[in-house]
Amino acid sequence: MNIQFSEYWDKYEPIFLEIGVKVVAGVFILIVGFWLVNWLARQASGLMAKRHVDQSVAGFLTSFVKIGLKILLILSVAGMLGVQTTSFIAILSALSLAVGLALQGNLGHFASGILLLTFRPFRVGDFVTADGYSGTVKEIQVFNTILTTLDNRLVILPNGNVMGNAIENMTAQGTRKLDLTFGIGYGDDIDKARATIREIIEAAPMVEQALPIEIYVRKLNDSSVDFAVRFWTKNENFWPANWHVTEQVKKEFDKAGIGIPFPQMDVHLHKEAS
Repeated sequence: MNIQFSEYWDKYEPIFLEIGVKVVAGVFILIVGFWLVNWLARQASGLMAKRHVDQSVAGFLTSFVKIGLKILLILSVAGMLGVQTTSFIAILSALSLAVGLALQGNLGHFASGILLLTFRPFRVGDFVTADGYSGTVKEIQVFNTILTTLDNRLVILPNGNVMGNAIENMTAQGTRKLDLTFGIGYGDDIDKARATIREIIEAAPMVEQALPIEIYVRKLNDSSVDFAVRFWTKNENFWPANWHVTEQVKKEFDKAGIGIPFPQMDVHLHKEAS
């Protein structure tokens, strides 16, 4: 038995040694290669952070590059060990085709995610309306875009739906124009009301005073004269400025004796003669 084993060992020892050396070298190359790929990914991520690249774009690109480099590394090691990489690539291609046919919709969302990250109609932190939903963009993923609504609901939108419909980005410009309406009675002084509104807006700290302030009569309603009031404010002050100006108009109108009409119904009772 020992003689037979010794004969086999003498015969196959060079082959075992050759395979063993290749396996050890392959494992070593994989370990060093994976470490190098991760190091390169960290360097690329740090470089993109210094260049102020959007976090969603940076994360997506880093993951994409890491996966691609690791696949190339595995294929290289497989070729070094004598594995027919052409056959391996053919198998991967067949699997990719099968998965692609099964996930056609998701591939469309993936492609839309690439377009969103490339053309960037909005960024993380923007307030947008997309696919009929409004909210702050929390995250742009490969397949989905996640919004947070004003009442703190989480909305997950497929990227294909986002790209396939109109996108309204309400914070992309840095400033927004507020359009308010205030009504006064027909017996009130229009010029006095206009001057009062202008004083309130010019005293408001959240209003961008360097930009135009518009105050004009918009409509003669059934029971009121309606003013259109338009002014500019920064995105973060949009709602506070709205609430502040609206409240101050009511208070100052009361002080100035300017009435704010509200729906009324007059009921007349007629006493029949007996």
